[in-house]
Amino acid sequence: MKVIADLCVIPLGVGLSVSAYVAECERVLVEAGLTHKLHAYGTNIEGEWDVVMAAVKACHERVHTMGAERISTSLKLGTRLDRDQSLQDKIDSVRSKLD
Repeated sequence: MKVIADLCVIPLGVGLSVSAYVAECERVLVEAGLTHKLHAYGTNIEGEWDVVMAAVKACHERVHTMGAERISTSLKLGTRLDRDQSLQDKIDSVRSKLD
């Protein structure tokens, strides 16, 4: 089953800047071969359910190995069975209504 996810991983107790931790999670997503798009407060991801969930777990593992003792994560998931829909399809649908 395909899923579109919005992931926000927040390491706690590591100081004010978390960009190095976010960058490491982006590396995980690249290594997993997932289509993804970073935005100001997280990352949109699309792919097969099991691959996306494994990547979320790997993000946590990597951030912990970087020294974060605690992580707070927000994860929103969307699935649909009636048709395939990519991240770009969703954006294009909204933009088409702005014209």
